[in-house]
Amino acid sequence: MENDDYFEDEEFSPVKSLLGLLTFSTILPINVFTSIEYMTKLTWCWPFLHIFIGILAAICGYVSIEILHLNSFFTAVIVYAFLMIITGYNHLDGVMDMADGVMVHGAPERKIMVMKDSSVGAGGVATLFLVATLTIAGIYNILDYNFILGIIICEMSAKTSLLTTALISRPLTPGIGSYFINETNITNYMASTAIILIIAYVMSGYVGLAGVVGAMVSGLIIATIARRNFVLANGDVLGMSNEVGRLFSLLFMAVALFYV
Repeated sequence: MENDDYFEDEEFSPVKSLLGLLTFSTILPINVFTSIEYMTKLTWCWPFLHIFIGILAAICGYVSIEILHLNSFFTAVIVYAFLMIITGYNHLDGVMDMADGVMVHGAPERKIMVMKDSSVGAGGVATLFLVATLTIAGIYNILDYNFILGIIICEMSAKTSLLTTALISRPLTPGIGSYFINETNITNYMASTAIILIIAYVMSGYVGLAGVVGAMVSGLIIATIARRNFVLANGDVLGMSNEVGRLFSLLFMAVALFYV
């Protein structure tokens, strides 16, 4: 997409760019394409797009519990599988690649080389297993409170985690991840996060706010780990932030549900 001459004379279209971003991050049959430069200009809108994905996942959970009468654990697995499939397993390679890079000893250059290697090590597989199982446990936990809205909140918050990491990271170039990082600044980040916080509060009060805050904490942690290990960040780091952000959002909401 980056070097395609087809996009040389293209004019920026917000609608086309948003649909292009949705095409990029899901398997929905939208098939709207635009240049990577124009698509990433609206990176700050990514959480809003994934509200729709979260709604679809929540409907999936509702059908599983209320119509098929499956238990909360089975439903949690189905919801997680649905989220992974509809997003095309887009960020799972980032979880494994970043984990492999962090686990290896040596200078940042060596860690980056391992992270960018196409092969996957034991650290990557184990980390993906942990993130996946803990996320399923988190969905199971909120479903035990009959808090199905939490599925929507954790999905949109996952992208807030990604934006948090992008905001405080220096990009590794060349690479698609660098476009997302370069287009995330304090102004559009604050606007995006403020709107997401308002939406979460309207949906479920302080529990919703806790979910977004959890994702922001996750983004900060992943950015810090990436800076200490790689100095720079790429698409793999952003992918890890997305998946861990969903997990932290669920964790914070589970705790809030107990105390609220």
